[in-house]
Amino acid sequence: MDKIVEKIIGLGVPGLILLVAISLSGYAGAVASTVALSTLGGPLGMLGGICVLGLSVYVSQAISKYGFEKVYSATINGLLLKGETKASIIKKIEKYPISKELKIK
Repeated sequence: MDKIVEKIIGLGVPGLILLVAISLSGYAGAVASTVALSTLGGPLGMLGGICVLGLSVYVSQAISKYGFEKVYSATINGLLLKGETKASIIKKIEKYPISKELKIK
């Protein structure tokens, strides 16, 4: 049962991301989907948007399996091992559009 729920959560997050991107696009129909995917993909366009949604499946599955705190800590440790300094990581976190409470964590 846990694996089924994990897969549903993993597949549900990209759908939610796409729905939000479509609703923010200001368009309707196929144009809205095209604009949403190209916005998510940035300079890589629609193909990049599809890749972003695919990557979000893995990220959301990892979070549902291990919990946000463990994934977050492992990411920070990975950045430190790659040579990032604590100060540079803090600067990056300050720029992210997340809540103040999450930034403090």
